[in-house]
Amino acid sequence: MPSRVFLGQSGIMVQQNGTTISLDPSYPINCDFTFVSHAHVDHLHRRGRKKIKTQVVASKETTLIAQARGYEIVDPAEDQGGLQLVDTGHILGSRGLLVDDDLYYTGDICMRERAFMKPAKMPHARTLIIESTFGMPEYIFPPLSEVMHRTNKIISEMYDLGIPVILMGYTLGKAQMLTKLFGHWHPIIHDSVAKINSVYSELGVKLACGVTNRQAEEQGLLSKSIPWVMVAPLMSERNAFVREMKDRFGAVTIGFSGWAVGNRYKYMMGLDYVMPLSDHCDYKELVAAVKECRPDKIYTFHGFAREFAESLQEMGFDAEPVGNGHNRKAAQMALTLDSFQ
Repeated sequence: MPSRVFLGQSGIMVQQNGTTISLDPSYPINCDFTFVSHAHVDHLHRRGRKKIKTQVVASKETTLIAQARGYEIVDPAEDQGGLQLVDTGHILGSRGLLVDDDLYYTGDICMRERAFMKPAKMPHARTLIIESTFGMPEYIFPPLSEVMHRTNKIISEMYDLGIPVILMGYTLGKAQMLTKLFGHWHPIIHDSVAKINSVYSELGVKLACGVTNRQAEEQGLLSKSIPWVMVAPLMSERNAFVREMKDRFGAVTIGFSGWAVGNRYKYMMGLDYVMPLSDHCDYKELVAAVKECRPDKIYTFHGFAREFAESLQEMGFDAEPVGNGHNRKAAQMALTLDSFQ
């Protein structure tokens, strides 16, 4: 029996061989299985008063990170008959879901090796449901080595001038990557980032154990006369913390995001510098992922879903966005977030 993929009230749903699966729902519903691909808060939800009948499927890492963030994944399972978790390379613990070796849902995916993160694995499946956050040809990311070189150059120049630098990325995923990539600067770690870093360390990812910004404040390590580096959540210039760091210490900000490919992002966020570093696939990598999977049918979701489906159609694939495909608004909203968690 062919898979049925559709957009329900809580998100993407799959019906396969009499089994109903909810994929990263916005709120829990009654169904056979609920799949949670990773622990970003847009994929998690609080427990409601209403009892929901479903078996949650999630990785051990996702469950532990979610718990550290105040979200409980109830009685999760990693292994279920016909359901297989596949590493997607997005953040620690992120997984895709392979159903009956026939349908594959990627969740968020990255095909590049980055420090401790390995590239995603793409299984062969007849039906592919793939994210398309950066599903337009203009979103092509530079090599990681180039981003690191440019960032280290800025930090070095600021150090020579006695100016502190704040490296900013999403609290979960990007901030841990920044901690690892720029650990040689012995960065101060923002309290919210330090909390997630400790979970990563417990799960075997060793990160630099810098003092937190609160400890640095107490110890007098934040100074206008002595340069320092800090890893902090991604915030715009409007954020009170950023304003304080600039007013008190003259700090320079560097934001890391895939959206930094476009010129608009820097000015919209009000940051001094931006670097195109993403935990998602760029356009070419999305196409490569599709070709590696070799599906007969493709459904795109999130970001530029309609545009990516149209590109795949031009390449000869049978592709369409899940639902009506009007996801441009979601892509634009992503550009306005002060701090994606």
